Order: sequence, then C-alpha cells, then structure tokens
Amino acid sequence: MRKEDSFYLGKIARKHSFKGEVVLYLDTDEPELYTNLESVFLAFGAELVPFFIEKSSLQKGKYLRVKFDDVNSELEADDIVGCEVYLPISFLPQLKGNQFYFHEVVGWQVEDINFGTVGTIEHVNDSTAQPLFEIKRGERIIFIPAIDIFIKKIDRTNQKIVVETPAGLIDL
Repeated sequence: MRKEDSFYLGKIARKHSFKGEVVLYLDTDEPELYTNLESVFLAFGAELVPFFIEKSSLQKGKYLRVKFDDVNSELEADDIVGCEVYLPISFLPQLKGNQFYFHEVVGWQVEDINFGTVGTIEHVNDSTAQPLFEIKRGERIIFIPAIDIFIKKIDRTNQKIVVETPAGLIDL
C-alpha cells in the first residue's frame, strides 16, 4: 500500500495496557464508522505496514482502543505509539451534495458564476487557516478559499466546482 492510495485516519496516541493494547486517535468527524475494522496500515517512515486488529472498542469521543495481532506487550506497543494510521481510499464513505474530499477534486475545473472558467485545481492547500484551492490558470496559480460561502455547486459527473467569489479575487 502506498500513501498516495490511502488516507490519513489518525495516530496511535498512547498505550492502554500491559497486554499491548493502544489507543488510536481518529481524525474524523464520524469515528463510529471505523469501529469494526479488520486491519489498518501504520506508517514507518515512507513505508505503510499492515496491522491486523484482534479487537477494538470506541472510547470517549474520537478514541479507539485497539488490540493488534502480534502486539502483546508494553514493549511491543512502545514501538508503534506515535505512528500515523492509514486506510485505503476505497474505505472513505461516499459524500453527497456540496461535500467533497480534497484529494477527490484535484484535476477538476473551477467555474465562477460571474467570471466564467477559472482553471484546473492543482492542489488543495489545507495547511492554512482555511483550505485553499490552488488553481492553474494559464501560467499563473490562483488561490480561492475552499469555503462553503464561495462553493455553489459540486458537479461530480462533469468534475467541476462552481464558485461565486468576490469581485477582483480571481484577478489578484
């Protein structure tokens, strides 16, 4: 499994018991969707390694208590604490309406209601205060905040996002 073919689910936050159980922080709004997993992939550097789940139970909030096969002691659990956890992209639930995954819209066209065709989404930058569509328009890159107030329609069939931005934003 490659990171490009997977999505970040969370991180092993801490050990739970002397029998090798750990607590996985789920970086999701719907942790209950991930309570019956058979396996996950843990990141060791650039490598993703499969770990099979013996049992798991949802704890308070976004924490999942997990017992992995072949992790049977505190010492073995120490080796995986802090590891990022990934799942294949196919495990993501299908979104509807104007909801979308950032990786899903890369390569899509952006059209502004007032401006017309803007360009193609090259990347979604989520390291800023609000996520930004990085849109290639000719030789330029245009940044449009990927926020609900600007997004008017997600057209999955035609791979297009229709936005309505303030006057002058696209010309910046």
